[in-house]
Amino acid sequence: MSRRKIGFWYRLAAAIVKPVLLLLFRRDWRGMENIPAEGGFIVAVNHNSYLDPLAYAHFQYNTGRVPRFLAKVSLFGRGFVGTVMRGTGQIPVYRESADAVGAFRAAVDAINKGECVAFYPEGTLTRDPELWPMEGKTGAARVALLTKAPVIPVAQWGAHEVVPPYAKRKRVRLFPRRTLRVRAGKPVDLSRFHDREPTAEVLRGATDAIMDAITGELAELRGEPAPAERYDHRRVVAEERRNRRTRGTGRGGATAPQPDRDASGPPRTKATEGESA
Repeated sequence: MSRRKIGFWYRLAAAIVKPVLLLLFRRDWRGMENIPAEGGFIVAVNHNSYLDPLAYAHFQYNTGRVPRFLAKVSLFGRGFVGTVMRGTGQIPVYRESADAVGAFRAAVDAINKGECVAFYPEGTLTRDPELWPMEGKTGAARVALLTKAPVIPVAQWGAHEVVPPYAKRKRVRLFPRRTLRVRAGKPVDLSRFHDREPTAEVLRGATDAIMDAITGELAELRGEPAPAERYDHRRVVAEERRNRRTRGTGRGGATAPQPDRDASGPPRTKATEGESA
């Protein structure tokens, strides 16, 4: 099989969602020619809004290729949403369990059958204060090295203006009418990692190459340079924990030391640093 047929459930979901997106949002789509017409492949996308999957699915659906997203298992329950998730072939992820590995196996099988699997390598909405991609997890790189499938870096921008990430108030800002921007780049060159043992170092190197490509596409989309270093949420959390312990054990009103911060705020880490995930 060279490519997945769109199928009834994907067409039904598109018939419901596309008219709403077309009514509410303008589109700025670039790089659709970089989505492969045949064969299995991976798309790796940045994540800064809960609206991202709908915005990106709309973009790729219009290329004639449909993505299979890795999604949390709770979305596959009973009801219409769960039925659509299963019917459209999305891949459940069982976080923090041994079954999480099954998502990678399912992704590899899908790609080998000529399908597209979409990854959000950050694993969650970015915590970067300026919404740049943060450190990526190694799942997308692991699947890419197992399948040697093309990895298409994709940047999204604008959905956060409609559904802000981690907003204190859960509200949607539909007006004024916003523009959802998507830019797909050329495949990431991972050839230097092929035929090498997938050690933590190799997976981290491949992941950094993917995140660099996504960040580069987003810089083009935003029309501004990306930070020289990527935000590392693990490092931020670790430093906050250390500071809380220090404050809790302090004596005589001494001020606890504060974490080092760059001009943009929370600590960042160089693109070549960080633990594998």
